[in-house]
Amino acid sequence: MNDRVDESPLPDLSHDFSAAASELRMATFRLARRLRAQRAVDTMSDGQFAVLAALTVHGAHTLGQLADRERVTAPSMNRTVSLLEEAGYISRIPDEVDRRRVTIDLTDFGRTIVDETVRRRDAFVEEALAELSPEERDTLARAAVIMRKVADR
Repeated sequence: MNDRVDESPLPDLSHDFSAAASELRMATFRLARRLRAQRAVDTMSDGQFAVLAALTVHGAHTLGQLADRERVTAPSMNRTVSLLEEAGYISRIPDEVDRRRVTIDLTDFGRTIVDETVRRRDAFVEEALAELSPEERDTLARAAVIMRKVADR
C-alpha cells in the first residue's frame, strides 16, 4: 500500500460534479479501507464485524432482522452468525414463548472486540487529525456533517 501523501493541487471541483463525485468516492473508499484495517481481530471479516456492530448499536435481533439490516439472505446470515457464535462473540437465545424463534445478542467477549476495534479506529483518526492544521481539522469537521447528510439520503 502506498501511504505517500499526494500534495499535488486538487482541481476546482465546485462546478464539475462528475469529477467531484469521483474524487470524493476515491478518498472515501481509501479512508474506509484504512479504517477497516484497524481491528481487534485480524481474521474477522468486514461482514462479521458489521453484525457485531449492528448488535452493539441496535441491540439483539432475530436472524431475519439481522439479514434484512445487513441486506443479505437469511442462509448467508446464518453462516455468519454460526461463525461468530463458534468464536464466542454472540449467543443465540431461545424465545420463551415461541421455541422456534431465536434472538441473537452479543456476548461480553463480542462487546470487548467491538469496543477495542472502535478504540483502534478512533485512535487512527485522532493521530491523523493531530498531523493536520487547525484549518484542515475544521474543514474535516464540517465535511463530516455534510458526508453524513449524503449518507443518510
